[in-house]
Amino acid sequence: MIKFVLLVAFFAVMVGIGLYCRKNATDVNGFVLGGRAVGPWLTAFAYGTSYFSAVVFVGYAGQFGWKYGIAATWAGIGNALIGSLMAWVILGRRTRIMTQHLNSATMPEFFGKRFGGNSLKIAASVIIFIFLIPYTASLYNGLSRLFGMAFNIDYSICVIVMAVLTGVYVIAGGYMATAINDFIQGVIMIFGICAVIAAVIGSQGGLMAALDGLAQVTDEAVSTTPGVFNSFLGPDPINLLGVVLLTSLGTWGLPQMVQKFYAIKSEGAINKGTVISTAFAFIVAGGCYFLGGFGRLFSDKMEMVNGLPNGSYDSVIPTMLSGLPELLIAVVVILVLSASMSTLSSLVLTSSSTLTLDLLKGHVIKDMDEKKQVRIMQGLIVVFIGISVVLAIIQYKSSVTFIAQLMGVSWGALAGAFLAPFLYGLYWKKATKAACWVNFVFATVFMLLVISPAKTALPALLQSPINAGAFCMITGLIIVPVVSALTPKPEAKLVDDAFSCYEQRVTVRQREALGD
Repeated sequence: MIKFVLLVAFFAVMVGIGLYCRKNATDVNGFVLGGRAVGPWLTAFAYGTSYFSAVVFVGYAGQFGWKYGIAATWAGIGNALIGSLMAWVILGRRTRIMTQHLNSATMPEFFGKRFGGNSLKIAASVIIFIFLIPYTASLYNGLSRLFGMAFNIDYSICVIVMAVLTGVYVIAGGYMATAINDFIQGVIMIFGICAVIAAVIGSQGGLMAALDGLAQVTDEAVSTTPGVFNSFLGPDPINLLGVVLLTSLGTWGLPQMVQKFYAIKSEGAINKGTVISTAFAFIVAGGCYFLGGFGRLFSDKMEMVNGLPNGSYDSVIPTMLSGLPELLIAVVVILVLSASMSTLSSLVLTSSSTLTLDLLKGHVIKDMDEKKQVRIMQGLIVVFIGISVVLAIIQYKSSVTFIAQLMGVSWGALAGAFLAPFLYGLYWKKATKAACWVNFVFATVFMLLVISPAKTALPALLQSPINAGAFCMITGLIIVPVVSALTPKPEAKLVDDAFSCYEQRVTVRQREALGD
């Protein structure tokens, strides 16, 4: 009864906020960007909750905690320092200034206006459409085992209810409803992860006892070094570095993450948002991976199947939580729902706005006024949520593996394709359209190669989607300047116009401070 009451109250608040924010979602600027007037707390929490979903809490925390022990916490630290702090410092202000100057509401639209030409915009839109949809479907994965643990409800029903209610508040209130709900969901995630860590560590006799127990764990298939799962860098620091890079640096090139900077209100909001977002990541991401690091202490409750605990790393965290009191299990369910719904809302809003503004507008549908654009985006949100539900249910109830594989490469493909062109586009006048094209093609082809039979031709280290994604991002930072140096210079007028926004006078130049 406690779990059901909390769920009903949670869903009622989410939908109520969506209906309350309808007045802010009447035009494209309001629906997609919240009128570019979103404050630091809402923006920081929107960034953080879009960053960390059930994939992190259930999937990544369980998988990497099992593989690397307590050293998996480095992934959470990297998420805070690189994925949050550095992302806000390096991208935040410049993204807000140039995207407003170019009047771009999406990442593909930014590429089209910054580098010139609709072809680049369309290509970016297609990449987002292909790789965001399976990524969206992956958000439901962690829910299946948790709901199986907490409720006697069919997984399909849980997925459909969550998707429908998320769709209702996003369609009704647009970005502002998403941002407000993200704040509430973020608060739940912070308190939830702290409570869960305290309970799980307490069940092992306290922190020092848990660390001592982890030091006694051995797995000769992984390492023969005593106490390796309690060590500073764990049993496999090279692959751990790949995890840190992909999950941290990757946010710099993900459209649903970068778009949060488009909507921020002022210079003060950027400064405050940087601190808030970093603290949020330390608590939530650091807490998730720290918790997962103790997974092997519960191996007596799991049976190894095909070399995996209970046949899947997704079972590690639910097994750790299964012995908690009913009230805490209810909190965990709400926590994972919050993480999943916040990321789902961000992804479908990004997908629908990209498809509408960058593919349909002016290409398929010539005449689209503001109201028609909003209506089409609302309709596409329904379509995208429907597709993600179908994919999630198909994957859960069948032996289809391609969907799961494509989910694994989606983050790497998106970040690998967009990170370098976006970063250089904000800072470097000499970056060319040809360099963007080469990077787009390289990242997407390479990541698709990783899930094809031809991946055996790759070095063993790069056959992992995690390492391959990190490789694409780092290589892109080399590809763009090299190709730019070998191809014709961009049109001077186009570049000068784009970068003139940084010279506009407020109290100081805009490269130093936004005008409130």
